[in-house]
Amino acid sequence: MKLRSALAIFGGFLALAILSLLTDAILRVNGIFSPLGKPMSDALFGLATAYRILYTVFSGYLTARLAPNRPRQHVMILTLVGTALATIGAVTTWDKGPEFGPKWYPLALIVTAPVTLIGGKLVYGSGQQ
Repeated sequence: MKLRSALAIFGGFLALAILSLLTDAILRVNGIFSPLGKPMSDALFGLATAYRILYTVFSGYLTARLAPNRPRQHVMILTLVGTALATIGAVTTWDKGPEFGPKWYPLALIVTAPVTLIGGKLVYGSGQQ
């Protein structure tokens, strides 16, 4: 049972990571995003934030659906992990240069990490706990 719980949380996190990185790569290949290591405009970081929010909601939904029981608890753990990782990312890239984006971008990733709860609510809001 514990393995299924861990897989539910990991599955949600993995879906978020893959979708985000895949979208980044597609936008880079199509010349919309700058090549890796090159600065981008605030507007493009805004676009990245927008689709990451959507993918974060989906990751909460997926985690809740995969949870063997207590989906709310699983989504809360995913939320805490995501917030912690976004915070670590912000701390480690804060003064690394413009290629890591404007200062608001890592803060936006921290602040929006809890939208996983919206995705989870789509599952357990219907009465499933």
